[in-house]
Amino acid sequence: MNSESIKTFIMLSKLKNFTRTAERMYVAQSTVTNRIAELENETGKRLFVRKQGGVELTEEGQLFLSYALRINDLEESFIQEVNSAARYEKQLRVGCINAVYESSLYPLFSSFFRTRTDVSWKIVLGHSVDLLQMLQDSILDVAFSYLPLKKAGFVSKRFSADRLVLLASPARNEFRRGIRKSELASCEYLMCNFAFGEAGEFVRSLFPPRHAFRFEIDNSGKVAQYLIDGLGYSFLPYKMAEAEVRAGRLEVIRPLDFTVPEIVSYCSFRRGNTLAEALLAGAVSTKYVESVDKLV
Repeated sequence: MNSESIKTFIMLSKLKNFTRTAERMYVAQSTVTNRIAELENETGKRLFVRKQGGVELTEEGQLFLSYALRINDLEESFIQEVNSAARYEKQLRVGCINAVYESSLYPLFSSFFRTRTDVSWKIVLGHSVDLLQMLQDSILDVAFSYLPLKKAGFVSKRFSADRLVLLASPARNEFRRGIRKSELASCEYLMCNFAFGEAGEFVRSLFPPRHAFRFEIDNSGKVAQYLIDGLGYSFLPYKMAEAEVRAGRLEVIRPLDFTVPEIVSYCSFRRGNTLAEALLAGAVSTKYVESVDKLV
């Protein structure tokens, strides 16, 4: 099972067409066909089925895709680490959920980057579950997420807390006296599909089951501009929108008959990782982090 076959499989799963896959990878179509056939022989399973105009993953193909992506990430991480080691003494690979990066992490990262010139950096933005899996697969050294990693061999510490607030442009806001849960479903709500852990489940619970949102996005940092332009309402961590609220471009809407939970983020890393410990220690000493509680 070679890396080119793995990459070809991943590309074909995205494009769902042998011809386009061959063009994208600059190989003959027969090469794509042969690589997929080799994988199917090695796995003993059919990975694709032909459909009109292309192919679709089988159930076994869907399962194999999750492993193929991790194998590809591990290979790329290894290559980067080897190349980095030739130039820098140490490497720090950090994964962050976007909301925490936008609101808390730049001052910490820039300070550490400036003072530790012996360390090369790689920063990855993603969702909590994916980042914690990458941490366990040794693709990342540190993960800032909304979920703690309660697993032997890892340390997971509370990093920061924030308020979840409902926001709208002053020009759009129809609920200056506050909003009731029943009124949310009828307003133009912009769903930010980011994993807040319990808080994410809370946002979904405010709407009827299978509620159809006219707008969804998976990057919390991209929501504020839509709100400023008066296109709707959305929950965001207060720290992400604090500057816009202070400048009067956004307003916080008070909930009248429901309580909004606190958003807690965690810093997780493998026990004994001295660089990760130094990064978190810098957060504590410079008060970038509000509190630290050992969980594992």
